[in-house]
Amino acid sequence: MTPEKIAVLGAGSWGTAMAIMMARSGHHITLWGHDPIHVEKLQQDQSNVQFLPGTNFPKTLTLSDNLEKTIAEHTFIMVAVPSHAFRETLLKCQPHLSTDSIITWITKGFETDTGLLAHEVVIETLGADTQMALISGPSFALEVAENLPTAVVVASPDIRVATRVANTLRAPNFLTFPSDNIASAEIGGSMKNILAIAAGISDGLGYGANARAALITLGLTEMVQLGHIYDCSESSFLGLAGVGDLVLTCTDDKSRNRRLGLQLGQGKSIAEAKNNIGQEVEGIHAAREVQTICEKHSLDMPICIQVYKILFEGTSPSVAVRYLLTRAQHVAPQQG
Repeated sequence: MTPEKIAVLGAGSWGTAMAIMMARSGHHITLWGHDPIHVEKLQQDQSNVQFLPGTNFPKTLTLSDNLEKTIAEHTFIMVAVPSHAFRETLLKCQPHLSTDSIITWITKGFETDTGLLAHEVVIETLGADTQMALISGPSFALEVAENLPTAVVVASPDIRVATRVANTLRAPNFLTFPSDNIASAEIGGSMKNILAIAAGISDGLGYGANARAALITLGLTEMVQLGHIYDCSESSFLGLAGVGDLVLTCTDDKSRNRRLGLQLGQGKSIAEAKNNIGQEVEGIHAAREVQTICEKHSLDMPICIQVYKILFEGTSPSVAVRYLLTRAQHVAPQQG
């Protein structure tokens, strides 16, 4: 592997974890953060104590709060900001990009207000000819930072770009699989956050493993249904970025979205739950955007709709989950 210079934009848990993983593999990484005070603390600690305690920065990882300089010095760029800041970040990068720039991202979620997928935002802001790729799959930032085995999909409209990025990121404990199914990978990465909130609510209510498994299975059918709007095949959701990410996020308490649901099921308010988590919970934004898509296309996606009603209309979690489990009697997939 030839070491590359890679800029990671976003010094939260995921941006930091990916920066550490790539620097550990020998790449020269610049981790950019928008808050100079936060960047200075990272520099002093040589660790992201807030989000990834106990994991020190490799020597090939440097820090910056100067976006213009960071972009000008790198052609391989990884965006790791929340979905609501994705477009703004791209627009700030645009004047400093070169024709050789590769834009990758680990951002998940539909764009707020427009409902666009991330690659559609890239096309709108930077152009359809942009070399682009999404990294997605069943993975937690903490485990990536701790060098635990992880497998992800690298998806791009151009399989050649996906393969190049996958080859660059691949490491002994970080397996990468190129794909040209970028829409299904993005839908899977967004939908699983909504479904994890639902699974967390069910568990918080004490409904048990059977109910959780039912919600995950029925949630996968909703994921496939939404994918049809983007001409995605059912089989495109059966890999790492679909069912793999869905199962992980719905079942492990490292998931912020699941933890939010758990607290809601236990009777806490949304404000209390968000405050306790202390990080971005992408499923909240995704639920609103998916609700809009459901209305626009007349989609019957009851789990996503009930999560939306809990988050934005004050529906009781117990009423919503009981409705879903009762309704499942009539819509559950039949098997011979």
